[in-house]
Amino acid sequence: MSLMTTLARMEAVRAGRAQPLTTVRHRHLSGRPMVFVPLTTAGEAGAPLGALVGTDRDAPRLLVVAQPRDRDLRFAFLAELAEEMLPYLDGYADDVETEMRKETDPETGKKVPVEVELCRDAPQLLVPSGPGVEYVRLLGRSMRFRRTAEQDPSAPYPAPPRVPLLGRWLTHYGERSRVPGSSLLLPVTGLLGRHWATGQSVLEDQHLGALLGWIDPPPGTTGAEAALRAELGRTAEGLLEFPPAGPATDPVFDNIRLAPAVRRYDAARAAAAEGRPGAAGPLRRAEEEVRDLVASQLRPVWDAVWRAVDLLAALPPGARVAERWKRDRWSYTAHRDRVRAGEPPQPKRDDAVTAAQKLLARETAQAQLDAQEALDDPLVMAERRLAGEAFAGQVGEVEMVWTEAKVPRPRPLVTVVTEDQPHLTAESKLYRALPDGRTQTAEFAGHAPGGGLVVRLTGGMGRGRDPDPGTVPEKGDQVCWTLFEHAPRGGPELPGPEQTPWTHGGPPAAADGTAVAPDPVTEEDFL
Repeated sequence: MSLMTTLARMEAVRAGRAQPLTTVRHRHLSGRPMVFVPLTTAGEAGAPLGALVGTDRDAPRLLVVAQPRDRDLRFAFLAELAEEMLPYLDGYADDVETEMRKETDPETGKKVPVEVELCRDAPQLLVPSGPGVEYVRLLGRSMRFRRTAEQDPSAPYPAPPRVPLLGRWLTHYGERSRVPGSSLLLPVTGLLGRHWATGQSVLEDQHLGALLGWIDPPPGTTGAEAALRAELGRTAEGLLEFPPAGPATDPVFDNIRLAPAVRRYDAARAAAAEGRPGAAGPLRRAEEEVRDLVASQLRPVWDAVWRAVDLLAALPPGARVAERWKRDRWSYTAHRDRVRAGEPPQPKRDDAVTAAQKLLARETAQAQLDAQEALDDPLVMAERRLAGEAFAGQVGEVEMVWTEAKVPRPRPLVTVVTEDQPHLTAESKLYRALPDGRTQTAEFAGHAPGGGLVVRLTGGMGRGRDPDPGTVPEKGDQVCWTLFEHAPRGGPELPGPEQTPWTHGGPPAAADGTAVAPDPVTEEDFL
């Protein structure tokens, strides 16, 4: 936690309500997101109990598994979930635009421009909290390898036809959520916690009701009072007034209400299976009782998620949010193409090259996200300045200097008067965002005799002997320089699977299926 965030949390305690950490919204928020509020049984993470899902805040679809241990009922739940989600996930696949991208020609190995399709928008999934994101990944992993009756007539417990397809989509969204800055699958608590600082711990911020209590407390109460009531407030029966934000249930609710209702359902179901007269009515009532209980735990969380969406939608989006969302659209389009091409599901475990590529992509995305958030938001930039990673001030002097090369290049010296204390060393690289969106490079040239930092401009001034208009700051201008790059790039290309050393899972098997020996055995191998 940074010092600025700590100060904001202390101010939240003093003021009695959450304090803004940003001036803009740093994540994309769809105009029509799909909200998914799951609920699972205690003791078995993969056993669904129910869910509320949909894009209409006033008309969610309730899915319930009256007996989570029943495999058939669980498959029916997954089939209903696929019936609700897949039309939404597929609804953006055919609205496309074309763009030119450079791709490698398989014959020549050179980069050539190719016209490709890009979906104009992409579906967005919202879950209440971080465990909900992990549950989406768990559902995807458990569903994408299921065999249907059409694929394998001899498979035990065949899955409904569209369940494996939904598993592939949920797996993709779960993997994409690990990329910093991605907005395809978002936890609402994480979104709120990024934009507001509360007077409680980060762990307590995982409770959606408590988090909303700090950000938007009811009239006449403080954030601490609202959060405490959301966390601990119980009815006369001992049930929580605001249930957990899923997917886990409240143990008191399990013991007092849910377990007896499930036992009554089991008894009514057994009576109906034996063919007892009049058993249909009690079975129907027992199933409705379980549905009402599950709905009572899900509906408050559902309403809280949409309340959070309204709070987030009121924030203006950051200037570079659309750029990151475009990368999400490319990701969605690429997975759409893989599904339509009939490629197999994602493997259980990535090979060495794929795993390294994912890690490198996430590290690059994190660096880009940190830089873009600071450039979009003065509050975030203030954190970087306080950490010594940037400085801002007023231009005191500008001295035009040129190199002594055959073709002189401008190297103006700009003195910046600032109270910041950046961590500068000799010839530290510096970066400044220009009004036209380009990044200007410079280097630290020392301290001015009268005070201030001297910056030598090295780029972003055009190709002529004289700098382009507006590229050199003038005396009195306010400027901000950073010690971090504005568009960090990834590392070198990784070797292909065929060049992967045996220590990292390669080389691949021979044509006849036998494994290729990593190294020939020599006399030096024996002492």
